Amino acid sequence: MIKLLKDEEKRTVLFLAISFISVVISFLNVGDLPFDVAWLAILLCGIPIIKGAVVGLVTEFDIKADVLVSIALIAAVIIGEIFAAGEVAFIMAIGAYLEERTVAKARAGIEKLVHLTPTTARVARNGEEVIVPAEQVKVGDILRVLAGETIAVDGIIINGQTSVNQAVMTGESLPVDKSEGDEVYSGTVNQYGTFEMKATKVGEDSSLQRMIRLVQSADAGKAKIVGIADRWATWIVVIALLSAVATWLMTDEIIRAVTILVVFCPCALVLATPTAIMAGIGNATKFGILIREGDALERLSAVKRIAFDKTGTLTYGKPDVAAVESFNPSLTVAELLSLTASAELRSEHPLGKAIVTHYKLASNPSLPEPSDFQMLAGRGVSALVDGRRILAGNVELLGDNSILLPPTIVDKADTYRNDGCTIIFVSVDGEPSGFIALSDTLRPDAVNVVRKIEKLGVKNVLLTGDNRQAASHMAKIAGIQDIHTDCLPENKLAIIEEYQSRGDLVCMVGDGVNDAPALKKAHVGIAMGGIGSDIAVEAADIALVGDDIKSIPHLLALAKRTMNTIKFNMAISMALNFVAIILAMAGVLGPVVGALVHNAGSVAVIINSSLLLHWKENKK
Repeated sequence: MIKLLKDEEKRTVLFLAISFISVVISFLNVGDLPFDVAWLAILLCGIPIIKGAVVGLVTEFDIKADVLVSIALIAAVIIGEIFAAGEVAFIMAIGAYLEERTVAKARAGIEKLVHLTPTTARVARNGEEVIVPAEQVKVGDILRVLAGETIAVDGIIINGQTSVNQAVMTGESLPVDKSEGDEVYSGTVNQYGTFEMKATKVGEDSSLQRMIRLVQSADAGKAKIVGIADRWATWIVVIALLSAVATWLMTDEIIRAVTILVVFCPCALVLATPTAIMAGIGNATKFGILIREGDALERLSAVKRIAFDKTGTLTYGKPDVAAVESFNPSLTVAELLSLTASAELRSEHPLGKAIVTHYKLASNPSLPEPSDFQMLAGRGVSALVDGRRILAGNVELLGDNSILLPPTIVDKADTYRNDGCTIIFVSVDGEPSGFIALSDTLRPDAVNVVRKIEKLGVKNVLLTGDNRQAASHMAKIAGIQDIHTDCLPENKLAIIEEYQSRGDLVCMVGDGVNDAPALKKAHVGIAMGGIGSDIAVEAADIALVGDDIKSIPHLLALAKRTMNTIKFNMAISMALNFVAIILAMAGVLGPVVGALVHNAGSVAVIINSSLLLHWKENKK
């Protein structure tokens, strides 16, 4: 399929090149040829236009700009004005080619989502554990999930403790501890412990399958932008025909009528949008912005809100140590951090790795090796460091070891929790000794980006799967007032639908698989192209190649500038056409000169659009 598309594009470029040469030769009247070589342009560029116009009229009664072009071509040929016909055919073919280049091809994002679907599941039947295809799992079946496996269906844990990576569903940066009675979702990954679960939603009802359907429905429901010339085509055709017929009847000169049809051809109008959009796309590329959908800039210029995902978009999506608090008089903060980092040295948990990384960056990179290391799923770690028993984990871990946290530690930890931090409590030799607070890190440009977006008249929204405490803290720092938390993919999609039903068109910025439905549903979707998942990028209209959100205000301003350029292009083309029509009616212009004059509008449009390539927003 790709090879066929490339072959077709090569053929189109070849036809355009031949047509251009033939039109130039015809205009300069080079050589003593037995026929006007502009016929090549008519055959290679004009026939496809006429064919498309006829098919559209007959099958759908669809009047587009190519209907008027076809009439002008045929009329010019009938009266022997071959150059005029060839020139119009060539310009229209150029416009169609540019438009095709800006229209995105079908995306493969849904296929990649399907590949995430687990194919098998471990089911307990008749006292035995059997591996069955995931689609054969029934509601009520008992499943066993090992560490590292993808959960096949939605269900509730009935035995065991673990940590589950739910990024595919919620976008949360950290694994979520799970124990008996907790819900788990299909497509999420069991990271550490082994557990048993009871299936509650299977097959098409599972969370992952629902998300796939959301992506499909959101894409189908997004309206496609119609070309400006085609939008007004019916009126253009009617006015042109009436003007031509009236002139013919009043002057009895058919050549004037044909000239009106030629100068009325919306060549510059057809070029107004694609040339500006292609120049805008070229400008965006310089700022590390990949525009995947041709009409994305046109749509982006109309958005009223920008909805940000939090993790990986406004933040880096990686935990970092925010604070270390020691409540043991015999341990300094540095000593508590060192003991905890040593205990976590062999941990595979992201929080443990973050503590070790922080220690190595902040002080001596060497750490004493832990002994008797145990990783306790859903709880934390236990290890001997320099002969001292270290426990690092959650409240449940200390409770399991009969260690009670004094109110002073609990109260202090709550202040960090209110700021969205995750707390790792630490005990040394059975004594509660302090805690380490970890949190996601806001991107340094986030505050400035939010402020600039507000200045452009667009409101900021936060849509995240994180809890309200973590989200509110980051939103407050960034300066975002409108916050929606604990969002699953369908929640994000529903919120965007609600905004857009009120006339507030939304641009969604996200990075994870869970953002794919929202990216599709939004009027415009922007994905973080570097760290973002392939599925998020495939679902989006625009990708930020370097994950640099500071380019978003420029992108918004560029979209508005592009639309202003398109409107100016239309004004140039319509004003020139209006003057040419008056002159054609008066008999001042013939078909050949008329074609050249009206072609000047196309040149003006291209030059004006090219100015966008180097446009940059004025810094204030």
